[in-house]
Amino acid sequence: MQRQIAQFLTYMRVERGASDYTVKSYREDLVAAADYFTEEDGSCPDPASITAVELRGFLSALHEAGYAKTSIARKLASLRSFYRYGQREGWAASNPARALRNPRKGRSLPHFLTTDEIGTLLGAPPAESPMGLRDRAILETMYSGGLRVSELVGLSDADVDLAQGILLVKGKGRRERLSPLGSYAAKALKAWLRIRKISPGEKQGREAPVFTNRFGHRLTTRSVGRMLEKYLKETGLDRRTSPHTLRHSFATHLLDRGADIRSVQELLGHKSLVTTQIYTHVSTANLRAAYEKAHPRAN
Repeated sequence: MQRQIAQFLTYMRVERGASDYTVKSYREDLVAAADYFTEEDGSCPDPASITAVELRGFLSALHEAGYAKTSIARKLASLRSFYRYGQREGWAASNPARALRNPRKGRSLPHFLTTDEIGTLLGAPPAESPMGLRDRAILETMYSGGLRVSELVGLSDADVDLAQGILLVKGKGRRERLSPLGSYAAKALKAWLRIRKISPGEKQGREAPVFTNRFGHRLTTRSVGRMLEKYLKETGLDRRTSPHTLRHSFATHLLDRGADIRSVQELLGHKSLVTTQIYTHVSTANLRAAYEKAHPRAN
């Protein structure tokens, strides 16, 4: 599949004149699909052998991982283009992505955890084991900075400044932002980095991955999702919770405690304020309760 992806990207850049950004987006979408099927099958499959049902499984995994419907729709569009190219080149007999429908665009309110529930979740990983220390650092870091799971697993040592309590986060569209690292997250991250092991096959030094699996390789988004599922079972918290829920909780708690929406927009790395405004609806009930409690003529 890697060979076909490389040929497709060359075709898009040379013959179709696609921009660097467009080619990068195609690469990210198709590599994400290849990584998913590699983990599922144990080896990178021939793209011609992948069925519409298997592609639907990939899209479902993205949904479970907390990807926005717009991101899922973009990945599906990339797969459609990839297989159209495959039909033109003769290595694909059909386009399995064509049969799949785009996810419906809704404006449903994001699911989030209360501060007490967050405390329960963050305290679930055991501090006596290396993987427990890693998992606690992952959860603390995601909640502390409002990180997307893809941003978390993409962190390298050069992106972490523990002394200043700052992360350099590489978000969507090559946009970078500085994200705060609270004291609890910094403490958990220090504990993990002291025992972290890095495989010789991974980049070393400042480019070394912050979060690795038990074999020392950079962690994947799917691994983070599976880790979270384990602690949800142990704690009995809402099973709808995904890695993205920690980001939703981060934004909701900030607004509940008086942060202005522009600051939250910057912390989340949202390009548009409209995207951030959905969290104001989540906080409305809390604002109303505070108003009725404090305003002398509310009742």
